[in-house]
Amino acid sequence: MAKKAYYLQNDGHLSPSPPGYLSKAASACWRKIVPFLESTKKVKRIDSGLVEMYCINYEIFRTAYQDVLENGIQTAMYRSLQNSSGDIVGKDFVGYRKNPAVGTMKDAVTQLNSISLQLGLTPKGRQELELLATESESDSSTAEQIAKFFGKEV
Repeated sequence: MAKKAYYLQNDGHLSPSPPGYLSKAASACWRKIVPFLESTKKVKRIDSGLVEMYCINYEIFRTAYQDVLENGIQTAMYRSLQNSSGDIVGKDFVGYRKNPAVGTMKDAVTQLNSISLQLGLTPKGRQELELLATESESDSSTAEQIAKFFGKEV
């Protein structure tokens, strides 16, 4: 028996269960958003890679956020003061250094926002998807109107 093309598997729908290689946090994200995405009827199985990227970036954001909670947004930096024999005799405060997890969070949020728009997970994204659907419906009705005008059936 021939195997169906990937996009036709599961009748073209996203799998309700997450891929086995996703982490616990990414899998939980999958289980939260896939039912919503399926209810919109705008996302197909071929979009599962995009959903995976969203879930993975969600996990990256959560991991980075946990690091910020544990280590703070920034850490103090000190320079050791040494005497002539090389022994450390004190520390001089030289400023603060941003926790690298803050940048990781920022990058993950940027990716989440971008993918959210594409999947229709934001009000703006849903509005844009609805507008596209309306345009495609109006295109077909326009074609039907032209066919009727010329007395042909569609």
